[in-house]
Amino acid sequence: MMTIRPVENGDLMDILILADKTGAGLTSLPTHRDVLAARIDRSLRTWQGAAERGEQGYLFVLEDSERHKVVGVSAIEVAVGLNDPWYNFRVGTLVHASKSLNVYKAIPTLFLSNDHTGQSELCTLFLDPDYRHSNNGHLLMKARLLFMAAFRHLFAQRVIAELRGYCDERGNSPFWANLGQHFFSIDFAQADYLSGTGSKAFIAELMPKHPLYVDFLALEAREAIAKVHRQTEPARAVLESEGLRYQGYIDIFDGGPILEAEIDTIRTLRESRLQVPCVSDGNGPDRDAPWYLLANDDYQDYRVVLAQPLLEQGQLLIGADIYASLRLSPGQLVRAVPVRLSSGARKDPL
Repeated sequence: MMTIRPVENGDLMDILILADKTGAGLTSLPTHRDVLAARIDRSLRTWQGAAERGEQGYLFVLEDSERHKVVGVSAIEVAVGLNDPWYNFRVGTLVHASKSLNVYKAIPTLFLSNDHTGQSELCTLFLDPDYRHSNNGHLLMKARLLFMAAFRHLFAQRVIAELRGYCDERGNSPFWANLGQHFFSIDFAQADYLSGTGSKAFIAELMPKHPLYVDFLALEAREAIAKVHRQTEPARAVLESEGLRYQGYIDIFDGGPILEAEIDTIRTLRESRLQVPCVSDGNGPDRDAPWYLLANDDYQDYRVVLAQPLLEQGQLLIGADIYASLRLSPGQLVRAVPVRLSSGARKDPL
């Protein structure tokens, strides 16, 4: 059984192994034991109510319960930029005009911005390549949205997701090579590592504060603006199906797009419903039955699974294994939302 649950201290080694598989560009999951241990500790303190809002963050893991192994992670930052500045580039426009010469030219620009300060962020999404099947990616991506639906009061009015930007097969970012690297004598891999280990604000402070003219960048860098990493394209499609959209902001390092939405417009939050669960004593569901995400809405012992329940007269009929995996107690409701899968084959988004 594949189950989403809150991170635990004992997950550190599994997460470190996952971090080693990410490659360049996933700055929030660095291959650094102390940084990951601190991230886990911060998440635990958040669940315990011991963290200030500016440091609150929820880290979830996807566990293969048969092997007792963590095979994926995803997270929510409650309010970015309250402790350390949260930088990005806003893609804007400057107009150069001369009536006497009859010249009017709109020039695309990049402005260093802190516009998303205080907003909630969906982040740190990674699934072990060996588990990118059976809709595990849908479970990992959307379980945190169900958590937000259950505990809406904990999060900001606006939600963002900073997506991994484009880089080539060798892990080189054309956006960094043509912009950031001119201000620092380090390559993208080093900048990526420094960002993931807590130095992102320091690096951003050295970036120019005046508008940067996009036309001065090489073509390959211009084409990388708001372009995602090849492996991130399916995840972007899923987030867009939830209602998040690119609104003209990009990452300062690799140029990846930032998607955003008002929290109450996100599909999973809007469509999730509390249901009465009952243990089915019959055969399993039809193989073509719709898939649902099911959550127990227990803040301290949160669990989410992907299942095909039977729906009868307002009740969810679930198997005993699902009931046990959700750690339900008699009378406890289940939060359910249908999972919209890709047309044709049920392709996993990660």
